[in-house]
Amino acid sequence: MRQIALPLSAASDSPPRIVVGDANAAAIDALMEPGKWPFRTAILSGPRRSGKSLLARWFVESGAGDAVDDAHTVAEDELFHRWNRAQERARPLLIVADRPFAPGSVPADAGADESTVWRVKLPDLASRLGAALNIAIGAPDDAMLLALMEVHAEMRGLALDHSATQYLAGRCTRSHVGVERVIAAVDRLSLERKSAPTMAIWRDALEETRGGAG
Repeated sequence: MRQIALPLSAASDSPPRIVVGDANAAAIDALMEPGKWPFRTAILSGPRRSGKSLLARWFVESGAGDAVDDAHTVAEDELFHRWNRAQERARPLLIVADRPFAPGSVPADAGADESTVWRVKLPDLASRLGAALNIAIGAPDDAMLLALMEVHAEMRGLALDHSATQYLAGRCTRSHVGVERVIAAVDRLSLERKSAPTMAIWRDALEETRGGAG
């Protein structure tokens, strides 16, 4: 499975990498063509630990444009200022949020779960963001889960062969967070028990992270 090595300014022996798979391939393709974005603006959203911030850093440090991470926590007038400044400079602007942007307001009796969308109260900002390209990262499929498992293990220096990662990927919580948590648990249990990762450790890590021992 393809990976992107981030050209980050803070170089290290093990630079962060982005696994490209079914969940994020379309998003990455869109990030590579900011000239096609409406008003040179795109909003990137996705699940926790799915690589949104890494993609934003890659976008900025590769010279493609500017980015605002965790935009849902930024004051709306400041975000509006950033949008205007990007327009003045003709610079693409990537806005990263924890959930998709939804323009407009919802009637009180609509029964919508507002925790699933990001709404903006400032009318001028809402209208600008409503015209932006929405880019979403989805849940990883089987192949991507396995690739994520292998990358997280490698970054921790954890010796897991293919049979181990297949076993864990098939039983862990099927999300970016689930993969990260189970590998962290395997690593910690191995250190605590002063043992190489064994089937018993795999099962305990899965049980601890509520993936099921299987």
